[in-house]
Amino acid sequence: MPNKTLTVTDNRTGKSFDFPILEPTIGPDVVDISEFYKNTGMFTFDRGFTSTASCRSRITYIDGGEGKLMYRGYDISYLATQKSFLDTAYLLLHKELPTKEQLDSFSLELKKRSFVHESMKKLFDAFPDNAHPMAILSSAVAALSTFYFDHLDLDSPEEVMEMAHRIVAKIPTIAAFSYRYSNGLPVIYPDLSKGFTENFLYMLRGYPHHHVELSPIEVQALDTIFTLHADHEQNASTTAVRVVASTHAHPYAAISAGIGALWGRAHGGANESVIRQLELIDNVDNVEKYIAKAKDPNDPFRLMGFGHRVYKNFDPRATILKKLRDRLSDELNINSQYVEVANKIEQIALNDEYFVSRNLYPNIDFYSGLILDALKIPKEMFAVIFVIGRTPGWIAQWIELKEQPDMKIARPRQLYLGPNDRTPQ
Repeated sequence: MPNKTLTVTDNRTGKSFDFPILEPTIGPDVVDISEFYKNTGMFTFDRGFTSTASCRSRITYIDGGEGKLMYRGYDISYLATQKSFLDTAYLLLHKELPTKEQLDSFSLELKKRSFVHESMKKLFDAFPDNAHPMAILSSAVAALSTFYFDHLDLDSPEEVMEMAHRIVAKIPTIAAFSYRYSNGLPVIYPDLSKGFTENFLYMLRGYPHHHVELSPIEVQALDTIFTLHADHEQNASTTAVRVVASTHAHPYAAISAGIGALWGRAHGGANESVIRQLELIDNVDNVEKYIAKAKDPNDPFRLMGFGHRVYKNFDPRATILKKLRDRLSDELNINSQYVEVANKIEQIALNDEYFVSRNLYPNIDFYSGLILDALKIPKEMFAVIFVIGRTPGWIAQWIELKEQPDMKIARPRQLYLGPNDRTPQ
């Protein structure tokens, strides 16, 4: 019997039940209710799983009240400012930061695995012009499972890492191809002389037989965004990956499910919505009007890029991106009109009681959209950028789930409110 238990009394019958309290390394204690239905004959009700821990994990920790985010015990500010995205991806997959030799080997392997099977071009050709890159990306990743069907059954840690490295390497290529095909542009193959983040920008912007100038500032900014998106605990898309993985589906099918979940405007599509909203507001003279619309309970208008489901005081990723945006404003040629509008909105939101009392502070999407726009990345690719950054986290979560001996298929219960035993007339 654990040292700590929670006693629950059913006031209908007077019966009491004890449930173990599990202690984490850091964070709130967790009540183990896995035997709740068996012992009480009842389900628990938790809309959106806001109070439910669905798994044990050693990957990412978030303290929403303190605005803290850690990958494998390393604070996000350290990783985003002192390490590269490949360092972070290696950390998530291998549980430790790489040595220089390990990082060089990892980088070289990803370069060699970055090419996709030539037959996949037929898949891209099947999509109509102007198809959204996220739709193409999700389909292409699911189709990737047909080229590597042996990944369905992985018997050794070496095979698992081969699978993991392969998807991390190919996602940027598939993402770039998705954009090029959706716009009728010739695809650009990976360049083995370029690093991970630089190569993606090259494939996105390049033209055959034409040199593409990429500044170190641009590469650094995008690399930081990748790092800040690399994992975020049990969010909607990560949960989708784990749910599909729990059925023993192909890991790339699980990643495809994560991409579908990430596409939503309330999740990975939020930074695209921020830029479209700045375009709508247009200039600082209109800010007050739209702030009033956001505060009007009868107006459907919603201020995008503010507040967060987990963070209650500030988003630590947003703090890093705001500093990056301000520092690189001139070098990146960030749209000054958008910056003025964004700064005005931010100034009001941080001081207005309506927003303060509701914890509606700028989140990562509020700043990442401006930086991605300055990097000349099309708005429809914003969520795709999120996918590239998040893939190492998704795969790390998949690996962790598979390593747990007591893995069960995800199967939530429900509060049924429909009709009962209807008799045909």
